[in-house]
Amino acid sequence: MVDATEISDSAVLFSKGATFSEVRISPGGDYLAVKMKHEGKKRLLIFNTENMKLLHSVFFAGNAQVGDYAWVNDERLVLAKEYLKGWDAQPQYYGELMAVNADGKKATYLFGYASAEQQAGSHIQKNTAINATAYILDPLPDDERYMLVSAIPWGNHARLTADILKDVYRVDVYRGIRQRLTTAPIGNARFLTDTSGDVRIAVGEDSNNDTQVFYRHDGDWVSSKQLHLNHFQPVSFATDNNSIYAIANEQGEPDSVFRVNLATGEKQKIVSDPKVDPSHFWINSQSRQLYAVEFENGYPAYSFVSPEDPRSQYLKQLLQSLPGYQVRIVSEDRHGEKLVILAFNDRDPGTYYLYTPQQRQLRPLLKVMEGIDPAKMAEVQPLNIKARDGLEIQAFLTLPFNKPPKSLPLIVNPHGGPHYVRDYWEFIPQNQFLAAHGYAVLQVNYRGSGGYGDAFQIAGYQQWGNAIQHDIIDATHYLIDQGIADKNRVCIVGASFGGYSALQSAELAPDLFKCAVGEAGVYDLPMMFTEGDVQKSDSGVSYLKQVLGDDPQTLQAMSPARHVNKLKAKLLLVHGGNDERAPIEQFEALENALKQQHYPYEKMVIDDEGHGFYRDSDRAAFYQRLLGFLNDNLKP
Repeated sequence: MVDATEISDSAVLFSKGATFSEVRISPGGDYLAVKMKHEGKKRLLIFNTENMKLLHSVFFAGNAQVGDYAWVNDERLVLAKEYLKGWDAQPQYYGELMAVNADGKKATYLFGYASAEQQAGSHIQKNTAINATAYILDPLPDDERYMLVSAIPWGNHARLTADILKDVYRVDVYRGIRQRLTTAPIGNARFLTDTSGDVRIAVGEDSNNDTQVFYRHDGDWVSSKQLHLNHFQPVSFATDNNSIYAIANEQGEPDSVFRVNLATGEKQKIVSDPKVDPSHFWINSQSRQLYAVEFENGYPAYSFVSPEDPRSQYLKQLLQSLPGYQVRIVSEDRHGEKLVILAFNDRDPGTYYLYTPQQRQLRPLLKVMEGIDPAKMAEVQPLNIKARDGLEIQAFLTLPFNKPPKSLPLIVNPHGGPHYVRDYWEFIPQNQFLAAHGYAVLQVNYRGSGGYGDAFQIAGYQQWGNAIQHDIIDATHYLIDQGIADKNRVCIVGASFGGYSALQSAELAPDLFKCAVGEAGVYDLPMMFTEGDVQKSDSGVSYLKQVLGDDPQTLQAMSPARHVNKLKAKLLLVHGGNDERAPIEQFEALENALKQQHYPYEKMVIDDEGHGFYRDSDRAAFYQRLLGFLNDNLKP
């Protein structure tokens, strides 16, 4: 447990986030690239693999920083340029792609609206402008000259870009000359290229949020309506270019991995878990084929689709060499002779290694977060809990280091979403920060959470204000009944939907929670249909009607801002003035209701933050304020 005099240092430490991320090796294996956060901005460092000598650093002047990137051949990278705006702390991306060699030579403005303009203060070559937002689709690392880009065209659209059809371009990685290959047959499409690098699959949701799958035959998009599978998402092509591996389910059960013939619809179930969806897929970068699947039913487990693939053996060797760790092969060279590994667990945010399987050597490269000592971090335990109606729900409990699990002050931390996302067994800085100061932290994968099958998720639809909150409340009572949590020292703290839950659960169980903290929460559900970014697209409106319903009385009954008279908890409300997902109007609706009731509350509003904290300094200030609020109310 951290001494009281170290609180400020602790807040700074845990608020920093990742120093190093996205380590990727070049196809030839000679270079390593890594994103590094420096003075609040991300830059790209390029090293010699053999001796880790720094060869070049890619960074932008002013408020621009490095975004997504990929190696497109043995010596060349393509990277996205994004901007930090004072009026919006979230990075803004306008679709610009740059290219540069590992040694810093031949820098080119590859794709974007400013291509025809002079790039001031640089030697970047100019190119023909295009009004579109580009994303790296397939770097085609074995093609020295070209890559594939998907792009959303700009125009005078009344709705959001989620409903606009993407184009796919073949782009010269040295000159930026582009050729449009195809246009998606459905909005917000996700593409899949085959083993030859040809665009073959497009998947998207229609205006009713139903998934539609198309495959490309003789240059035309053909609907695969004969598949008859739910939640269909392609993973990779199989041994031939007419069959793919995909995740889907048939009757609402957790997703399985199927092998699917696109032309006939014939399908074969390959691997599944009875309780959870697959969480990660391992794809051979040479053959572009799936060889292993990861499931996370509490602790992670692995299933091998292609045990004969050498990478399956590599993964088994790595798991044996790094016991207690979750292992990811995040990048590899063209021949699979050098692999970049990320190993992490509940106490360790992770370390990158270089693995050479022929020599069975594992060489440490970089730590994800500097200053973290895993030996002093808190353990995270998976739990299975029965809700009041008998439904089994999974939860995770973070326990303070070197403290017996008895009568602990408890922080209940419901996740955001609430749908399509879930909590995992992992290192979470905020929870570790609280545990370092003596608090236990409970995370609940309530009904409606993603990752446990469609039926489990659908069980939370139109249950935001009742059954979902009952799951959270029941899990809290379970820890009290087990003697782990002190019933007189329980607070609920959440962000986004978790912020909604903090207020809603505090109203449903006013004697259970001594305090509640809502961060970036939605507090008035009817407002979701008129404010924020979700309602700006047809698919977003369809989603809201699906998960909330459209009955005005029900929406009002499930809105915390409409029932503040039920509260007993001490309140801290935290919001970003430029939040688009849960706009400041949501905070103001709750604040006005509290004022009308003369109900006391504390608030922390940061005008230029968005949906959550982007800046480390703002996150550290929040951690400091949060800890003081909890200490005042729970007396740990």
